[in-house]
Amino acid sequence: MKTVIFLYNPVSGEAQAVAQLDSIARYYQQAGYVLTLFRITRENGLSGLARLVEELKPEHLLVAGGDGTVNRLVNYLKHRVVEVPIAILPMGTANDFAHLIGMPDNLPAACRAILGGEVRRLDLGRIGDRYFINVLSCGLFTEVSQRTPTVMKNTFGKLAYYFSSIGELPSFRKMNIEVTADEISFRGSCLLLLVFNGRTAGSLRLAKHSSAEDGLLDVLIIRGENIVESIKNVFYFLMRKKVATYPNDIVYFQTRKLHIENDQPTSDIDGEKGPDFPLDIECIRNSLPVVVPGLEAK
Repeated sequence: MKTVIFLYNPVSGEAQAVAQLDSIARYYQQAGYVLTLFRITRENGLSGLARLVEELKPEHLLVAGGDGTVNRLVNYLKHRVVEVPIAILPMGTANDFAHLIGMPDNLPAACRAILGGEVRRLDLGRIGDRYFINVLSCGLFTEVSQRTPTVMKNTFGKLAYYFSSIGELPSFRKMNIEVTADEISFRGSCLLLLVFNGRTAGSLRLAKHSSAEDGLLDVLIIRGENIVESIKNVFYFLMRKKVATYPNDIVYFQTRKLHIENDQPTSDIDGEKGPDFPLDIECIRNSLPVVVPGLEAK
């Protein structure tokens, strides 16, 4: 029988992984796999995983969680030069990367998609020695996910972010940024800056043309000259069902690498606190082996 290591956090996402453990094991056992459990804890994190991978040589790592959990796993594997495919059961508050690769939220459907899937090599974003799977952001609301308590996330899901963001508006200060890339240079005020490897943030499809297999990052700069007008136009753009051109309030371009200067220090990568500015960001093409659903599961 083939081996898979199942990584789960017992306290995240309303402990969904714990509640569904027997079902997950049953699906895998029926497909001819043996699951080895790896419990992620606050105290030990992923310590010892590289040694276990070397010992068991699993077909893939099955991880239950959201973007933040997947981000931590990817950085761990990259820093230790561990090459093994990952498969994702979307069980976090934000599952943007899992949805990007077509993973369904329903557990039986997700297990079938993985077990009948294929391994593809996807792009990653990199800032120095840190990687991101979905998006780097700074500006309006980007600190909310870092400050929102886990209990609140587990109770209210995505609504927790919206509740937390209400208190941020009165104290928000526009950023003054400078962005340099081969394709464009921008200097001015900004409400929000997003650098996508993925396509969505909080399930909002902002990077409508993005792909994690094109070797490019999709950059969106929401101008800050008129806060109310910019927010109104951005939401109108998001509500349109058909793919539309970006409004004048959004500067959009694709690039392989860029440099960002910012008068505010905080950044966010995949819902976790990111590095301080200035930042040099690049796309690392075909960097991450991921199990994606096969054609029959899509």
